[in-house]
Amino acid sequence: MYRPTAFQEDNIDKLVAFMRANSFATLVSSVEAVPCASHIPLVIAMQGEVVKLSGHLSKQNPQWQAFGSAESLAIFTGPHAYISPTQYEKHESVPTWNYIAVHAYGAPKIIMLNDSPKAMNKMINQMIDAYEVDYQSHWDGLSNQFREGMMDGIVGFEMTVTRLEGKYKLSQNRTQVDRETVSNTLLQSLDPAARAVGVEMKQNLESN
Repeated sequence: MYRPTAFQEDNIDKLVAFMRANSFATLVSSVEAVPCASHIPLVIAMQGEVVKLSGHLSKQNPQWQAFGSAESLAIFTGPHAYISPTQYEKHESVPTWNYIAVHAYGAPKIIMLNDSPKAMNKMINQMIDAYEVDYQSHWDGLSNQFREGMMDGIVGFEMTVTRLEGKYKLSQNRTQVDRETVSNTLLQSLDPAARAVGVEMKQNLESN
């Protein structure tokens, strides 16, 4: 990811918190030299200083065939907002966009029901715990035949993150006055996404 110095964010705890808050990610792989992407919920876990992602694809989705050795990319994004140059002190300025994005790279390890039922069950339970903990009793109450049929139709994976890149593009390259003006304008917007960016900008201003 192109990350000018002003926008770089490498604090692992901060990036993991953002990933968990925006865990419906875009997973990108290369299948026979052709880019392939899936939009899926992921579970983000920390083991010491190591970040691990887990999730699953439909077995009919060809993307999983790229797993195992080739590197994949998980993209996490949050709210974003257009920034008008009219908000800057300097008249000769250009429009831009403010946003936050995190890129996580790694080679997903395949989890199949027939090969590793314990790992498959663990992945499913982690998904339930992350997204609907109350569903666990419902899932456990389903027949073994139904649950195994569901799990046999998916390919699970666990991806150890080998590279993590964060980009917080929040007008850090502008003057203090410009940043405050943009932040205040966004906070007054009727667009909830724009207001969310304004909140991030305000927090960034207060921490620096």
